[in-house]
Amino acid sequence: MSASWGQSPINRKGAPAGEKNLEQQLLALSPDHPIWVDGPTTSQTLMRPGRSVPEERFAKRTLRRNAPDGPRRTVCAIGAFDGVHLGHRALIARAREEALARGDELVVVTFSPDPSVVLCLERPQKLLLSDEDRLDALRSVEGVDRVVVLDFTPELAALPYERFVRETLGALVDLDCIVVGSDFRLGAGGAGTVAALSELGRADGFDVIGMDLLDEGGAPVTATRIRALLGEGRVEAAAGLLGRCHLVRGEVEHGRGEGTGFGFPTANVRVPESLCLPAEGVYAGYVTCGDTAWPAAINVGKPRSFSPGEEGASFLEATLLGFEGDLYGASVAVSFVRWLREPRSFSSVEELERVVLGNVSWVRATLGGRGISLRGEALA
Repeated sequence: MSASWGQSPINRKGAPAGEKNLEQQLLALSPDHPIWVDGPTTSQTLMRPGRSVPEERFAKRTLRRNAPDGPRRTVCAIGAFDGVHLGHRALIARAREEALARGDELVVVTFSPDPSVVLCLERPQKLLLSDEDRLDALRSVEGVDRVVVLDFTPELAALPYERFVRETLGALVDLDCIVVGSDFRLGAGGAGTVAALSELGRADGFDVIGMDLLDEGGAPVTATRIRALLGEGRVEAAAGLLGRCHLVRGEVEHGRGEGTGFGFPTANVRVPESLCLPAEGVYAGYVTCGDTAWPAAINVGKPRSFSPGEEGASFLEATLLGFEGDLYGASVAVSFVRWLREPRSFSSVEELERVVLGNVSWVRATLGGRGISLRGEALA
């Protein structure tokens, strides 16, 4: 298989968040609406088959509507969906329209790990979301009935697309239609193009829709484009394509505690190498643990302190506003809202303090000075 497999604001006084999953609220965090949700979600199921699971273009088709009391057939949206960005959501929305027109269920089919991890062993691409967050985001998309997760192994990658559709998908759903991006390629050697899948569908009784990639600003919305923006520190532009703030997860460990000496608690976050960090620099954002998000000034990069020639190991350090307590060992999510400045070295402690306090003041004035409950509860 080819690598191309691939509003109701919560105000600070505490508006109810309904039944929205806390993780889904975090994944919806937007620069323009710093803490917000997009309405209640319906119950959806997650299936994980075992490892033994051996211009818009439309294929010529005839709608086959389900009998009123008969079993439902399935429209499948297939992809890696790294980042679950606006392009992915547009594709799933197109699949939802098709499912409604046919009276079918809508199933999103994706893979774990991301196919690039298996297909590009020497240099896998950095991921915009962890597997857990990617599946959480897919389950939150309106109208999705099920999310099917296939274990992406070398054996699955080597499977011809005909066998993948007939044996793997066929064992899970009664396939009525496949919806994919127009550049989608499936199966060994990437032979399963939209044209090839359409020909298979004519023989096996399903339709194929190859949807052109969503265009934004004269270029398609892709995970590759978003990673490039993050590599330049352009987190706001990346958020415009993601439809949310970029976030990473990690574990809090003991670090330098740069901000502690200035009266602010700091969290040194160890982020998995597989996740995509933005370029070195200082950002405004949030650090979320449990059901509370704290405004933060976030430093990404290598500590320069006073010796620009003696840089240390990469790190992510966040200065939290309004937090009291101990986060050591905790799992947190770090969301990037605004770029503040480039990394730099300082000539004195006084200069360092002045710049850090300036960053904190900007965050306080823009994002607030205390934690925000994702449950919609007022915090003291």
